[in-house]
Amino acid sequence: MTPKERQGMWFGLLGVMTFAVTLPVTRLAVGTPEDPHLSGVFLAMGRAAVAGVLSILFLWFTKAAWPQRCDIKGLGLVAVGVVFGFPLFTSLAMRHVEASHASVITGVLPLATAALAAVMNRQRPAWGFWVCAVTGTALVVSFALLRSGQAGLALQLADVLLLCAMAFAAVGYAWGSRMSQSMGAEQVICWALVLSMPVTVPLAWWSQPTTTVPWAAWAGFAYVCLFSMWLGFFAWYRGLAMGGTVRVSQIQLLQPFLGMLVAIPVLGERLDALTVGFGLAVVATVFISRQMAVHR
Repeated sequence: MTPKERQGMWFGLLGVMTFAVTLPVTRLAVGTPEDPHLSGVFLAMGRAAVAGVLSILFLWFTKAAWPQRCDIKGLGLVAVGVVFGFPLFTSLAMRHVEASHASVITGVLPLATAALAAVMNRQRPAWGFWVCAVTGTALVVSFALLRSGQAGLALQLADVLLLCAMAFAAVGYAWGSRMSQSMGAEQVICWALVLSMPVTVPLAWWSQPTTTVPWAAWAGFAYVCLFSMWLGFFAWYRGLAMGGTVRVSQIQLLQPFLGMLVAIPVLGERLDALTVGFGLAVVATVFISRQMAVHR
């Protein structure tokens, strides 16, 4: 692994650590069916609208160049994936499922991202890489099933929404990584957010809450605006571009376990030996996958 790829892995880890808080605070912001807070539409569109305003200020302050006409298609796909699809579907689903259940679905995201990136960039990961990816995904899914106390998956509406979110995220990650190599990570997510504002701002205004919302829900909203929708992508897209999407995407196998750690103080969940054991096993698969070659 070259120094650039190693640096990309560290940026990817920083992005994953930022994103790991997303599901717990999303659950905190939208509430439960018995005690609803912010609507899923407002949380998704509101976070994109606020991050869009921040992006305008960032682009103006850094005197960023306007995107080329050839970049519009790619920025549109990034926006569809990570500005609209992933935030909207996860926000709608998280009111009806707990973090452990959601991890069953989100655990497949690294494998989906790696597969899509390999096709887009005409890469051939070594067979050992795919063994590690499938093994890590199986560990994440097994852990989430054991934590949720389920013998199998019942494909309910919330599960379908989460599966859709994973598909959109894989598209947004793969295209964002590709464009970050020429535009820069910060400009990719900022321009995607700015170009989305004609849609996100009106929808956020239309879906704003009309009743009193607890301060904890607003705190969750603030986090997803600043970190999940904006700063996290600065590190994540840079990591994917520097270290390679196929390889760096596997760091996200750690995200469900990091999210569990966050859920302890935020949602009152408990950390046990099962979590530690599976977490160490997933760390091992990520470490081994780093040693595997990725050829063009």
